[in-house]
Amino acid sequence: MSELIGPAQLFALALLIQRGLEEIHSQRNTRRLLNEGAREAGASYYPVVAVTHLSWIAALFLLIPTGATLSMPLLGLFLALQVVRYWIIFSLGRYWTHRIITQPAAPIVRSGPYGFLRHPNYLVTFLETILVPAAFGAWAISLLFGVIWGVVLVYKIKLEDEALDVRRSAAQ
Repeated sequence: MSELIGPAQLFALALLIQRGLEEIHSQRNTRRLLNEGAREAGASYYPVVAVTHLSWIAALFLLIPTGATLSMPLLGLFLALQVVRYWIIFSLGRYWTHRIITQPAAPIVRSGPYGFLRHPNYLVTFLETILVPAAFGAWAISLLFGVIWGVVLVYKIKLEDEALDVRRSAAQ
């Protein structure tokens, strides 16, 4: 393409746009849920999640050479993950947010991918984190951000499980 912009940089920009649109949707849902009496858990941790995600996208843009070629099989896996990503979002519906928002009267979602896994969204995020840089041959970025995201997501899952335990107990 050019010396400044290559396939990885275009991919990173597309990811930034996708995640930005998701953030707008998330914020809308968050505001509505909070207005309905929901509460946020782990609010002080959210910046860690946001910075980690943005750092990953920045690494894709800045650290992958512009001449890096894209592996079509790995791109196919990424696109399959996007199907799962939006299945998750649609399964949670009005309750989907990037933050940990819990509403005492809300049902525990057990449909869609939540019928198979407790936290399918975090599995998808983790797999994307490894897969995208690997698709451009950037294995060091895959490993580094895989470890970082792994730590961030394990703690976020702990926070989310603590917030949901009250509702799970009430549902039994």
